Amino acid sequence: MSENRNPYQSFTQTIDKAAELLGYSRTAYEFAKYPEREMIVSIPVEMDDGTVTIFEGYRVQHSSLLGPYKGGVRFHQSVSHDEMKALAGLMTLKCALANLPFGGAKGGVTVDPASLSKNELKRLTRRYTAMILPIIGPDVDVPAPDVNTDEEIMGWIMDTYSMMRGCAVPGIVTGKPHELGGSRGRRGAVGRGVSYVLQETFKRMKIQSEKSTAVILGFGKVGKTAARLLFEDGVRILAIGDSSGAVKSEKGINIHDLLEFCAGGRELCEYRAVGVEQATNEEIMGLECTVFISCAVSDMIRADNVDLINAKIVIEGGNAQITDEADAILASKGTLVIPDLVATLGGLIVSYFERVQNVQSLMWDEFEVNRMLKSIQLKAFDEVWEESRKRDISMRLSAYLIALERVCTAKRIRGIFP
Repeated sequence: MSENRNPYQSFTQTIDKAAELLGYSRTAYEFAKYPEREMIVSIPVEMDDGTVTIFEGYRVQHSSLLGPYKGGVRFHQSVSHDEMKALAGLMTLKCALANLPFGGAKGGVTVDPASLSKNELKRLTRRYTAMILPIIGPDVDVPAPDVNTDEEIMGWIMDTYSMMRGCAVPGIVTGKPHELGGSRGRRGAVGRGVSYVLQETFKRMKIQSEKSTAVILGFGKVGKTAARLLFEDGVRILAIGDSSGAVKSEKGINIHDLLEFCAGGRELCEYRAVGVEQATNEEIMGLECTVFISCAVSDMIRADNVDLINAKIVIEGGNAQITDEADAILASKGTLVIPDLVATLGGLIVSYFERVQNVQSLMWDEFEVNRMLKSIQLKAFDEVWEESRKRDISMRLSAYLIALERVCTAKRIRGIFP
Protein backbone atom coordinates (compact mmCIF):
# COMPACT_ATOMS: atom_id res chain seq x y z
CA MET A 1 0.00 0.00 0.00
CA SER A 2 1.33 3.45 -0.92
CA GLU A 3 0.17 6.92 -0.03
CA ASN A 4 -1.22 9.13 -2.78
CA ARG A 5 2.01 11.07 -2.92
CA ASN A 6 3.48 13.06 -5.77
CA PRO A 7 7.29 12.94 -5.38
CA TYR A 8 7.79 16.13 -7.36
CA GLN A 9 5.26 18.01 -5.24
CA SER A 10 7.03 16.76 -2.12
CA PHE A 11 10.34 18.07 -3.49
CA THR A 12 8.97 21.53 -4.28
CA GLN A 13 7.24 21.81 -0.89
CA THR A 14 10.52 21.11 0.92
CA ILE A 15 12.25 23.69 -1.29
CA ASP A 16 9.60 26.21 -0.16
CA LYS A 17 10.26 25.39 3.52
CA ALA A 18 14.02 25.81 3.12
CA ALA A 19 13.59 29.08 1.23
CA GLU A 20 11.33 30.43 3.96
CA LEU A 21 13.99 29.70 6.59
CA LEU A 22 16.56 31.47 4.42
CA GLY A 23 14.26 34.48 4.10
CA TYR A 24 14.26 34.28 0.30
CA SER A 25 11.66 36.00 -1.84
CA ARG A 26 9.93 33.77 -4.38
CA THR A 27 11.85 35.49 -7.16
CA ALA A 28 15.16 34.47 -5.58
CA TYR A 29 14.53 30.72 -5.54
CA GLU A 30 11.50 29.85 -7.71
CA PHE A 31 13.76 28.68 -10.56
CA ALA A 32 15.10 25.85 -8.34
CA LYS A 33 11.72 24.11 -8.38
CA TYR A 34 11.66 23.58 -12.15
CA PRO A 35 13.81 21.45 -14.49
CA GLU A 36 15.68 23.25 -17.25
CA ARG A 37 14.91 20.53 -19.79
CA GLU A 38 12.75 17.41 -19.93
CA MET A 39 12.75 14.73 -22.60
CA ILE A 40 10.19 11.94 -22.93
CA VAL A 41 10.99 9.26 -25.49
CA SER A 42 9.19 6.28 -26.99
CA ILE A 43 11.54 3.31 -27.24
CA PRO A 44 10.65 0.55 -29.72
CA VAL A 45 12.41 -2.71 -28.90
CA GLU A 46 12.36 -5.88 -30.96
CA MET A 47 11.73 -8.75 -28.58
CA ASP A 48 13.25 -12.19 -28.92
CA ASP A 49 10.04 -13.57 -30.42
CA GLY A 50 10.08 -10.97 -33.23
CA THR A 51 7.35 -8.71 -31.82
CA VAL A 52 7.98 -5.04 -31.07
CA THR A 53 7.22 -3.50 -27.66
CA ILE A 54 7.15 0.25 -27.02
CA PHE A 55 8.61 1.47 -23.73
CA GLU A 56 8.50 5.00 -22.33
CA GLY A 57 11.72 6.63 -21.19
CA TYR A 58 12.76 9.93 -19.64
CA ARG A 59 15.77 12.19 -19.17
CA VAL A 60 15.17 15.21 -16.95
CA GLN A 61 17.88 17.86 -16.60
CA HIS A 62 17.21 20.00 -13.57
CA SER A 63 20.09 22.47 -13.30
CA SER A 64 23.39 23.26 -15.02
CA LEU A 65 24.25 26.22 -12.77
CA LEU A 66 27.19 24.49 -11.11
CA GLY A 67 28.35 22.30 -14.00
CA PRO A 68 27.28 19.51 -16.36
CA TYR A 69 24.13 17.57 -15.50
CA LYS A 70 24.78 14.40 -13.51
CA GLY A 71 22.39 11.65 -12.52
CA GLY A 72 21.52 8.01 -12.73
CA VAL A 73 19.43 5.95 -15.13
CA ARG A 74 16.95 3.53 -13.55
CA PHE A 75 14.98 0.70 -15.13
CA HIS A 76 11.89 -0.01 -13.01
CA GLN A 77 8.18 -0.49 -13.53
CA SER A 78 7.41 2.43 -11.19
CA VAL A 79 9.44 5.00 -13.16
CA SER A 80 7.31 8.09 -13.89
CA HIS A 81 7.77 11.61 -15.18
CA ASP A 82 7.16 13.21 -11.78
CA GLU A 83 9.56 10.81 -10.08
CA MET A 84 12.30 11.73 -12.57
CA LYS A 85 11.66 15.45 -12.00
CA ALA A 86 11.91 15.03 -8.23
CA LEU A 87 15.05 12.89 -8.36
CA ALA A 88 16.74 15.26 -10.83
CA GLY A 89 16.09 18.10 -8.40
CA LEU A 90 17.50 16.04 -5.54
CA MET A 91 20.64 15.43 -7.58
CA THR A 92 21.12 19.18 -8.00
CA LEU A 93 20.93 19.59 -4.23
CA LYS A 94 23.27 16.64 -3.60
CA CYS A 95 25.90 18.11 -5.91
CA ALA A 96 25.61 21.49 -4.18
CA LEU A 97 25.72 19.91 -0.72
CA ALA A 98 28.92 18.01 -1.55
CA ASN A 99 30.41 21.06 -3.33
CA LEU A 100 30.82 19.10 -6.57
CA PRO A 101 30.91 20.87 -9.97
CA PHE A 102 27.75 19.24 -11.32
CA GLY A 103 24.06 19.94 -11.66
CA GLY A 104 21.27 17.39 -11.29
CA ALA A 105 19.64 15.06 -13.80
CA LYS A 106 17.82 11.75 -13.74
CA GLY A 107 16.67 9.31 -16.37
CA GLY A 108 14.83 6.06 -16.60
CA VAL A 109 12.61 3.65 -18.47
CA THR A 110 9.29 2.30 -17.25
CA VAL A 111 10.06 -1.41 -17.46
CA ASP A 112 10.46 -4.48 -15.31
CA PRO A 113 13.96 -5.57 -16.38
CA ALA A 114 13.42 -9.01 -14.84
CA SER A 115 10.86 -9.65 -17.59
CA LEU A 116 13.45 -9.10 -20.34
CA SER A 117 16.13 -11.41 -21.67
CA LYS A 118 19.69 -10.09 -21.64
CA ASN A 119 19.56 -9.37 -25.36
CA GLU A 120 16.25 -7.51 -24.98
CA LEU A 121 17.73 -5.48 -22.13
CA LYS A 122 20.74 -4.63 -24.27
CA ARG A 123 18.56 -3.51 -27.19
CA LEU A 124 16.42 -1.41 -24.82
CA THR A 125 19.52 0.26 -23.35
CA ARG A 126 21.06 1.01 -26.72
CA ARG A 127 17.85 2.44 -28.18
CA TYR A 128 17.22 4.55 -25.07
CA THR A 129 20.77 5.90 -25.35
CA ALA A 130 20.25 6.74 -29.02
CA MET A 131 17.00 8.56 -28.22
CA ILE A 132 18.53 10.79 -25.52
CA LEU A 133 21.85 11.20 -27.33
CA PRO A 134 21.11 14.78 -28.53
CA ILE A 135 21.05 16.06 -24.93
CA ILE A 136 23.85 14.06 -23.27
CA GLY A 137 27.63 14.28 -23.51
CA PRO A 138 30.75 14.21 -21.30
CA ASP A 139 30.58 17.99 -20.84
CA VAL A 140 26.79 18.24 -20.98
CA ASP A 141 25.06 15.40 -19.12
CA VAL A 142 26.76 12.31 -17.69
CA PRO A 143 24.51 9.33 -16.76
CA ALA A 144 25.36 6.77 -14.06
CA PRO A 145 23.94 3.55 -12.57
CA ASP A 146 20.78 3.59 -10.48
CA VAL A 147 18.01 1.12 -9.65
CA ASN A 148 18.38 -2.05 -11.79
CA THR A 149 21.27 -0.63 -13.84
CA ASP A 150 24.88 -1.63 -13.33
CA GLU A 151 28.41 -1.50 -14.75
CA GLU A 152 27.50 -3.65 -17.73
CA ILE A 153 24.59 -1.41 -18.72
CA MET A 154 26.84 1.66 -18.39
CA GLY A 155 29.26 -0.12 -20.74
CA TRP A 156 26.48 -0.52 -23.30
CA ILE A 157 25.60 3.17 -23.01
CA MET A 158 29.25 4.14 -23.48
CA ASP A 159 29.63 1.87 -26.51
CA THR A 160 26.42 3.14 -28.15
CA TYR A 161 27.39 6.79 -27.64
CA SER A 162 30.97 6.16 -28.80
CA MET A 163 29.88 4.34 -31.97
CA MET A 164 27.54 7.20 -32.88
CA ARG A 165 30.30 9.77 -32.25
CA GLY A 166 32.96 7.84 -34.15
CA CYS A 167 35.47 7.60 -31.29
CA ALA A 168 35.76 6.20 -27.78
CA VAL A 169 34.13 8.53 -25.23
CA PRO A 170 34.67 6.95 -21.81
CA GLY A 171 33.55 10.13 -20.04
CA ILE A 172 29.96 9.83 -21.29
CA VAL A 173 29.04 7.72 -18.23
CA THR A 174 30.36 6.96 -14.78
CA GLY A 175 29.97 3.69 -12.92
CA LYS A 176 31.23 1.77 -15.95
CA PRO A 177 33.50 -1.30 -15.79
CA HIS A 178 37.05 -0.66 -14.62
CA GLU A 179 38.32 -2.06 -17.94
CA LEU A 180 36.53 0.78 -19.78
CA GLY A 181 37.80 3.54 -17.50
CA GLY A 182 35.59 3.07 -14.48
CA SER A 183 36.88 4.10 -11.07
CA ARG A 184 37.94 1.66 -8.42
CA GLY A 185 35.60 1.87 -5.44
CA ARG A 186 32.54 2.95 -7.44
CA ARG A 187 30.58 -0.29 -7.12
CA GLY A 188 30.12 -0.11 -3.36
CA ALA A 189 30.42 3.65 -2.93
CA VAL A 190 26.85 4.37 -1.78
CA GLY A 191 26.88 1.61 0.83
CA ARG A 192 30.34 2.65 2.00
CA GLY A 193 29.13 6.23 2.36
CA VAL A 194 26.16 5.03 4.42
CA SER A 195 28.56 3.23 6.77
CA TYR A 196 30.77 6.33 7.10
CA VAL A 197 27.75 8.47 8.00
CA LEU A 198 26.51 5.96 10.56
CA GLN A 199 29.93 5.64 12.19
CA GLU A 200 30.11 9.43 12.52
CA THR A 201 26.56 9.54 13.92
CA PHE A 202 27.51 6.93 16.53
CA LYS A 203 30.48 9.09 17.59
CA ARG A 204 28.30 12.16 18.06
CA MET A 205 25.62 10.23 19.94
CA LYS A 206 28.26 8.38 22.00
CA ILE A 207 27.08 4.97 20.79
CA GLN A 208 29.59 2.11 20.62
CA SER A 209 29.42 0.06 17.42
CA GLU A 210 30.01 -3.17 19.34
CA LYS A 211 26.95 -2.48 21.50
CA SER A 212 24.68 -1.42 18.64
CA THR A 213 22.24 -3.33 16.46
CA ALA A 214 20.94 -2.81 12.94
CA VAL A 215 18.08 -3.88 10.70
CA ILE A 216 18.56 -3.44 6.95
CA LEU A 217 15.73 -3.38 4.42
CA GLY A 218 17.09 -3.84 0.91
CA PHE A 219 19.95 -6.18 0.02
CA GLY A 220 21.12 -4.91 -3.34
CA LYS A 221 24.36 -3.07 -4.08
CA VAL A 222 23.87 -0.58 -1.23
CA GLY A 223 22.51 -2.96 1.38
CA LYS A 224 25.20 -5.58 0.85
CA THR A 225 28.08 -3.12 1.14
CA ALA A 226 26.61 -1.32 4.15
CA ALA A 227 25.85 -4.64 5.90
CA ARG A 228 29.38 -5.95 5.35
CA LEU A 229 31.11 -2.79 6.58
CA LEU A 230 28.87 -2.44 9.64
CA PHE A 231 29.34 -6.13 10.48
CA GLU A 232 33.12 -5.69 10.23
CA ASP A 233 32.83 -2.64 12.50
CA GLY A 234 31.18 -4.77 15.20
CA VAL A 235 27.52 -3.84 14.66
CA ARG A 236 25.16 -6.77 15.29
CA ILE A 237 22.93 -7.19 12.24
CA LEU A 238 19.60 -8.45 13.60
CA ALA A 239 17.71 -8.79 10.33
CA ILE A 240 17.87 -8.18 6.59
CA GLY A 241 15.02 -8.10 4.11
CA ASP A 242 14.53 -7.68 0.38
CA SER A 243 11.86 -8.38 -2.23
CA SER A 244 12.20 -12.15 -1.71
CA GLY A 245 11.54 -12.00 2.04
CA ALA A 246 13.62 -11.59 5.18
CA VAL A 247 15.82 -13.38 7.69
CA LYS A 248 16.50 -12.51 11.32
CA SER A 249 18.66 -13.62 14.23
CA GLU A 250 18.67 -12.31 17.78
CA LYS A 251 22.38 -13.15 18.07
CA GLY A 252 23.18 -11.45 14.77
CA ILE A 253 23.65 -12.62 11.19
CA ASN A 254 27.11 -13.53 9.90
CA ILE A 255 27.21 -11.19 6.91
CA HIS A 256 30.28 -12.76 5.31
CA ASP A 257 28.52 -16.12 5.29
CA LEU A 258 25.31 -14.57 3.94
CA LEU A 259 27.13 -12.75 1.13
CA GLU A 260 28.87 -15.95 0.11
CA PHE A 261 25.50 -17.72 0.07
CA CYS A 262 23.85 -15.03 -2.08
CA ALA A 263 26.84 -14.86 -4.45
CA GLY A 264 25.78 -18.27 -5.72
CA GLY A 265 22.61 -16.75 -7.15
CA ARG A 266 20.38 -17.86 -4.29
CA GLU A 267 17.67 -15.71 -2.72
CA LEU A 268 18.15 -14.02 0.64
CA CYS A 269 15.04 -15.71 2.05
CA GLU A 270 16.58 -19.15 1.34
CA TYR A 271 19.49 -18.53 3.72
CA ARG A 272 19.76 -20.98 6.60
CA ALA A 273 22.17 -20.93 9.55
CA VAL A 274 22.14 -21.71 13.27
CA GLY A 275 19.91 -19.19 15.04
CA VAL A 276 18.65 -17.63 11.80
CA GLU A 277 14.89 -17.61 11.17
CA GLN A 278 12.74 -16.67 8.21
CA ALA A 279 10.69 -13.51 8.62
CA THR A 280 8.65 -10.96 6.70
CA ASN A 281 9.74 -7.43 5.86
CA GLU A 282 6.92 -6.08 8.00
CA GLU A 283 8.12 -8.18 10.92
CA ILE A 284 11.72 -6.98 10.77
CA MET A 285 10.62 -3.35 10.49
CA GLY A 286 9.22 -3.70 14.00
CA LEU A 287 12.37 -5.09 15.62
CA GLU A 288 13.93 -2.95 18.34
CA CYS A 289 17.34 -1.79 17.12
CA THR A 290 19.82 1.06 17.23
CA VAL A 291 19.58 1.85 13.53
CA PHE A 292 17.14 0.98 10.76
CA ILE A 293 18.61 1.34 7.26
CA SER A 294 16.21 1.47 4.32
CA CYS A 295 17.86 1.01 0.93
CA ALA A 296 15.01 -0.42 -1.13
CA VAL A 297 12.57 1.24 -3.55
CA SER A 298 11.01 4.63 -2.80
CA ASP A 299 8.34 5.14 -0.11
CA MET A 300 9.22 2.09 1.97
CA ILE A 301 8.42 3.92 5.22
CA ARG A 302 4.93 5.40 5.05
CA ALA A 303 2.20 6.68 7.36
CA ASP A 304 0.61 3.21 7.37
CA ASN A 305 3.74 1.40 8.61
CA VAL A 306 5.94 4.02 10.29
CA ASP A 307 4.64 3.08 13.74
CA LEU A 308 6.39 -0.27 13.32
CA ILE A 309 9.79 1.43 13.37
CA ASN A 310 11.50 0.91 16.74
CA ALA A 311 14.94 2.42 16.14
CA LYS A 312 16.88 5.37 17.54
CA ILE A 313 18.25 6.21 14.10
CA VAL A 314 16.78 5.76 10.62
CA ILE A 315 19.01 6.12 7.56
CA GLU A 316 17.74 6.55 4.01
CA GLY A 317 20.17 4.39 2.05
CA GLY A 318 18.21 5.08 -1.13
CA ASN A 319 16.33 8.00 -2.60
CA ALA A 320 12.97 9.03 -1.07
CA GLN A 321 12.65 6.05 1.29
CA ILE A 322 10.41 7.96 3.71
CA THR A 323 7.21 9.81 2.81
CA ASP A 324 6.55 13.29 4.19
CA GLU A 325 3.89 12.07 6.63
CA ALA A 326 6.13 9.29 7.94
CA ASP A 327 9.03 11.72 8.26
CA ALA A 328 6.92 13.99 10.48
CA ILE A 329 5.81 11.04 12.63
CA LEU A 330 9.41 9.87 13.13
CA ALA A 331 10.39 13.41 14.15
CA SER A 332 7.55 13.55 16.69
CA LYS A 333 8.83 10.28 18.20
CA GLY A 334 12.33 11.73 18.57
CA THR A 335 13.86 9.40 15.99
CA LEU A 336 16.94 10.80 14.27
CA VAL A 337 16.55 10.57 10.48
CA ILE A 338 19.67 10.78 8.29
CA PRO A 339 18.15 11.75 4.91
CA ASP A 340 19.04 10.48 1.45
CA LEU A 341 20.51 13.87 0.57
CA VAL A 342 23.35 13.19 3.04
CA ALA A 343 23.50 9.40 3.33
CA THR A 344 23.64 8.49 -0.38
CA LEU A 345 26.33 10.93 -1.53
CA GLY A 346 28.90 8.15 -1.97
CA GLY A 347 27.96 7.16 -5.51
CA LEU A 348 27.89 10.76 -6.69
CA ILE A 349 31.25 11.57 -5.09
CA VAL A 350 33.03 8.59 -6.64
CA SER A 351 31.35 9.34 -9.98
CA TYR A 352 33.00 12.75 -9.74
CA PHE A 353 36.33 11.03 -9.07
CA GLU A 354 35.74 8.82 -12.12
CA ARG A 355 35.13 11.81 -14.35
CA VAL A 356 38.30 13.50 -13.08
CA GLN A 357 40.31 10.33 -13.76
CA ASN A 358 38.86 10.07 -17.29
CA VAL A 359 39.77 13.69 -18.06
CA GLN A 360 43.30 13.25 -16.70
CA SER A 361 43.77 9.73 -18.14
CA LEU A 362 44.85 8.58 -14.68
CA MET A 363 43.67 5.76 -12.43
CA TRP A 364 43.66 6.07 -8.63
CA ASP A 365 43.91 3.11 -6.26
CA GLU A 366 40.91 2.14 -4.15
CA PHE A 367 42.49 3.27 -0.89
CA GLU A 368 42.85 6.82 -2.23
CA VAL A 369 39.29 6.80 -3.60
CA ASN A 370 37.85 5.68 -0.26
CA ARG A 371 39.96 8.18 1.68
CA MET A 372 38.73 11.12 -0.39
CA LEU A 373 35.15 9.80 -0.39
CA LYS A 374 35.14 9.74 3.41
CA SER A 375 36.58 13.24 3.63
CA ILE A 376 34.02 14.84 1.30
CA GLN A 377 31.00 12.95 2.63
CA LEU A 378 31.76 13.62 6.28
CA LYS A 379 32.37 17.30 5.58
CA ALA A 380 28.87 17.51 4.12
CA PHE A 381 27.49 15.51 7.05
CA ASP A 382 29.18 17.83 9.55
CA GLU A 383 27.71 20.94 7.90
CA VAL A 384 24.21 19.45 7.90
CA TRP A 385 24.51 18.23 11.50
CA GLU A 386 25.70 21.61 12.80
CA GLU A 387 23.07 23.58 10.86
CA SER A 388 20.29 21.33 12.12
CA ARG A 389 21.46 21.83 15.71
CA LYS A 390 21.87 25.58 15.32
CA ARG A 391 18.40 26.09 13.84
CA ASP A 392 16.68 23.23 15.71
CA ILE A 393 15.41 21.70 12.46
CA SER A 394 15.53 18.22 10.94
CA MET A 395 18.64 17.07 9.13
CA ARG A 396 16.59 16.83 5.93
CA LEU A 397 15.53 20.46 6.07
CA SER A 398 19.06 21.44 7.07
CA ALA A 399 20.50 19.67 4.01
CA TYR A 400 17.95 21.31 1.71
CA LEU A 401 18.71 24.71 3.23
CA ILE A 402 22.49 24.47 2.76
CA ALA A 403 22.22 23.14 -0.79
CA LEU A 404 19.53 25.60 -1.87
CA GLU A 405 21.58 28.53 -0.59
CA ARG A 406 24.55 27.42 -2.71
CA VAL A 407 22.44 26.96 -5.84
CA CYS A 408 20.73 30.33 -5.38
CA THR A 409 24.09 32.03 -4.83
CA ALA A 410 25.35 30.58 -8.11
CA LYS A 411 22.21 31.80 -9.87
CA ARG A 412 22.62 35.29 -8.44
CA ILE A 413 26.27 35.47 -9.53
CA ARG A 414 25.60 34.12 -13.04
CA GLY A 415 22.46 36.15 -13.60
CA ILE A 416 19.82 35.52 -16.26
CA PHE A 417 20.66 35.23 -19.97
CA PRO A 418 20.20 37.33 -22.05
